[in-house]
Amino acid sequence: MDSNNRLGDIEITDPQAMRALAHPVRLAILDRLRRHGPATATQLAPDVGATPSVTSWHLRHLAGFGLVRDSEPGPDRRQRRWEAAAGGFRFTAPQDPADEEGRSAARALSQEMFRRSADLPARWAAEVEPALDAAWLGRAGLANTRVVVSAEELAAIEEGIERVLAPYVTRDPGERPAEARGVRLLRYVLPEGAEGAEEQTGGTQ
Repeated sequence: MDSNNRLGDIEITDPQAMRALAHPVRLAILDRLRRHGPATATQLAPDVGATPSVTSWHLRHLAGFGLVRDSEPGPDRRQRRWEAAAGGFRFTAPQDPADEEGRSAARALSQEMFRRSADLPARWAAEVEPALDAAWLGRAGLANTRVVVSAEELAAIEEGIERVLAPYVTRDPGERPAEARGVRLLRYVLPEGAEGAEEQTGGTQ
């Protein structure tokens, strides 16, 4: 595993793979497989907003880019079961300004991911937060922190966050505490325009 990829994510560099993933049904499929484990197209269909046949087509498309793969057969061996090829994926926009195709594909995937997660906090606040016990409610919430850093320092911040997360992301399910539950950590890294760098104040809102 790349030392810069402590979470074991699939690294997407092919613009065609980025464009293939920049689709709401395909992102929903990957999210469902990562959260709940192997499933058939029929089992996935109600959660991803597509018919079983359309879901099956999207699964084969994702498999072509190595993002999903065949899983062990279930009780009904006539139905093909799928699993996510990794716990997550990552991609970056090419730094070469001449690579317009790569930059455009990365932008398309980023925008679709932003759209997909845009209402997650509101849905969590409406549907999940009211039922949380005090211990979990005390750990939930959000932070909006602004820092003034160089691109290299921002990379170091991201690397430090992943170093902290890695043991929890990659550990064997059998090692999780009995009271453990899924927690979604949303990390938006949003560099400001060049004019924002002139303001030298920072803090947490």
